[in-house]
Amino acid sequence: MKLTLLAFTLLAAVSLAAEPNTITEEEKAAGWKLLFDGKTSAGWVGIGKTAFPAIGWTVEDGTLKHAKGGGDIVTSEQFENFELSWEWKIATGGNSGLKYNLVDPKKAVGFEYQLMDDANHPDGKRGDGTRVTGSLYDLIAPAADKTLKPTGEWNTSRILVDGNHVEHWLNGAKTVEFELVGDALKAAIAKSKYKGIAKFGEKTKSPILLQDHGDEVAFRSMKLRVLPAK
Repeated sequence: MKLTLLAFTLLAAVSLAAEPNTITEEEKAAGWKLLFDGKTSAGWVGIGKTAFPAIGWTVEDGTLKHAKGGGDIVTSEQFENFELSWEWKIATGGNSGLKYNLVDPKKAVGFEYQLMDDANHPDGKRGDGTRVTGSLYDLIAPAADKTLKPTGEWNTSRILVDGNHVEHWLNGAKTVEFELVGDALKAAIAKSKYKGIAKFGEKTKSPILLQDHGDEVAFRSMKLRVLPAK
């Protein structure tokens, strides 16, 4: 169930044009649901905890916003095969991420879709490009022609996990594509910070995680639909 570039571009355009934190009747019929309702922290807890953090994270002006402290947060539900779409903006020099396929649902170790101010954060200047926005963090660099909006402006990101096939998208264009099986991912892991972590890279059901990296970042219009198992 892979969407074409045109389909993703159109969905991104509709998402940005629609009222934030809403889903259309067509999206409902296709199985989409909101992970964040724009008003409360319902469905989110601190990682390894049963409650939402008392500090650091707030629901503000229709966004799920992180300022400082509080730790990572995760969805109460776990997902394995899914499409996920969200909008985000980050402060100048900021660094954050969205993680999935966690090795342990109580630990922040898993695949990370990097969210960052590429121009002003030190990781944006790394030679291999595996720690910039849209990458599979520390593993696969994004497409060189990606479009990242300036800090303070909303970007639209998407993740597709369909069986062993995974894609990252940014503002309507694919940035990363890989398979969960095969030598390419194994080789990337062997050269990364994840080398030696048991079961890292193996497909699993886990929460979606939003990272506290100490910087200001805001999320909204987080939509997900579960895909059939393969």
